[in-house]
Amino acid sequence: MSNEQITVELFQQENYRFGVRFGASVPDLVADEPAPLGAGSGPSPVQLLCAAVGNCLSDSLLFALRKFKQAPEPLQATVAAEVGRNTEGRLRVLGMKATLRLGVSAARLEHLDRVLGQFEAFCTVTQSVGQGIPITVKVIDADGLVLQ
Repeated sequence: MSNEQITVELFQQENYRFGVRFGASVPDLVADEPAPLGAGSGPSPVQLLCAAVGNCLSDSLLFALRKFKQAPEPLQATVAAEVGRNTEGRLRVLGMKATLRLGVSAARLEHLDRVLGQFEAFCTVTQSVGQGIPITVKVIDADGLVLQ
């Protein structure tokens, strides 16, 4: 097992708008708080968190299916964060719901039960975030059948 350090740099551009620098080969991103704090000129930190969870879950599901030489494309993901006040009255992400959509019918995919039983465990971001924020995951196929 090897450890890796990922570094992202943020630099203030104006008020609550920050540039986000990921590294040499990845374009910068602008993040901003919605009004009234910011101007909403980029995704908010909560939106970035949702994107990270959805992207990681999608990657894990795709990787697990491809291990069995399955083609579930195109995948889609929707992640909703419930933002509310904690017991101290401070805004927090209280929970997240992720819905992953396969691009094909479940009947076309082999070993789907095995994949669904294990893909979440390999999602680095979701497993890490989930230690502090409850995350529920639902997987549906192209026909709308709820698989998990």
